[in-house]
Amino acid sequence: MGQSKVVSLPDVASHAEVKVSGTLDWVGMNEIELPIQLPVPDGTTLPAHAKVNAYVDLAQPEKRGIHMSRLYLHLDQQLSHQPVTPQLLRRVLGDFIQSHQDLSTKAMVRLNFDYLVRRQSLVSDNSGWKKYPFSVIASTEGGEFDFEMSLQVVYSSTCPCSAALARQLIQRQFEGDFDRSKALDYEAVLSWLGTEEAILATPHSQRSSADVRLKLRSGLNAFDFDSAIDLIESTLKTPVQAAVKREDEQAFALLNGQNLMFVED
Repeated sequence: MGQSKVVSLPDVASHAEVKVSGTLDWVGMNEIELPIQLPVPDGTTLPAHAKVNAYVDLAQPEKRGIHMSRLYLHLDQQLSHQPVTPQLLRRVLGDFIQSHQDLSTKAMVRLNFDYLVRRQSLVSDNSGWKKYPFSVIASTEGGEFDFEMSLQVVYSSTCPCSAALARQLIQRQFEGDFDRSKALDYEAVLSWLGTEEAILATPHSQRSSADVRLKLRSGLNAFDFDSAIDLIESTLKTPVQAAVKREDEQAFALLNGQNLMFVED
């Protein structure tokens, strides 16, 4: 059999004349689907499915575009097999610039993924999985690196206005059920407070989400996803729960009552 002939594939973009010259701030690809490995506090990694955005700028006005395939191949070679760390993202961005050294001066990569964590119940000896949407954004320009991290935490917001209106209705019910001119009987009042007729109104609570974006130190060595979650949830006081027994439900109701907030807050 004869030897196969190597055929040179046409590259129209690199030879065609640029009719309208100009530069572009960012050119790249969105929602590239990749498996990634996320570091967790016990030293192991957690597999996750990520959608990755990758960009470089087009700094040369006489050039028609960038090399999309190079961005994809760098991501696939680096992110699929190593834990996501600031050092890894620095290498990825460096590869973007190196492979586009005649075209680009800056680069950016954004990883969007869900981070799964087991969270302890409020009172009972149980725990359950919770999902937190995260984004990690890394960029470089002029040899300087910037890192940002965003996350979403779902929580319960019990409206202070609704709580005040409910309390007023309970007061009115009390006035109707007890004679002002007679001495109150402790046991009767205690029993009354445990009835549906007495607590005829409850505050309005709604499922809300806190979207937080953090600017990270440029010299960062690791992403601490768990600490970010803990800090935000401890500030909100009423994050939604995973495994819930009756005692956990009661504790959650108490937290809602003690931490009234407008959703705008």
